[in-house]
Amino acid sequence: MRRLIPILLPFVVLGACTGGGSAPASPGATADLRVGFPSGGLADTIAVTVIDRLPLRAAALIAPDGAAIPADWINVDADPRVATGQWVVGNPWETSLTGSNPAATLTAQNAEANAALRGQVQLLATVSQAEIPLPDPVAYRRDWPKYRVRLTFGTPPGEIEAREIAAPEPPPLPAAPPVPVPPPG
Repeated sequence: MRRLIPILLPFVVLGACTGGGSAPASPGATADLRVGFPSGGLADTIAVTVIDRLPLRAAALIAPDGAAIPADWINVDADPRVATGQWVVGNPWETSLTGSNPAATLTAQNAEANAALRGQVQLLATVSQAEIPLPDPVAYRRDWPKYRVRLTFGTPPGEIEAREIAAPEPPPLPAAPPVPVPPPG
């Protein structure tokens, strides 16, 4: 019991401090930010995926000499939705459990088992994606720690945020094929 009290004490103190509501999100707070090279793809494009409250409007790779290479593709999806459930070709209300009568779900003996025939999930954030082509992949591989990625969020005339992050490390080079050794002879 004496070992349990020091473990629980931080939770009691933390619980006492959080009773007044939550603090506002800091500017620049991002739910998820991923910058890197697509797995299994060529190392000539940097992929950016962001889940944030603001839409991504510009992305650029900043070279060591200050040159900016802009993204050639940006996609923004505000509050994306995904429908879930079961569908049958020709009749959107027909399922393998209910047949062609949607009221059969409500009158079935085990209605709880049929409760999730249809559903919809919505993310209350903006999902943005961008691709930045590398002008010289060899130079990038050599000097990648000196590069930066600049992201601009928001829509004018509203709130605009610019963030600059470190450029991603390039993927490892593929292994060289083995060199055949001639048989002794």
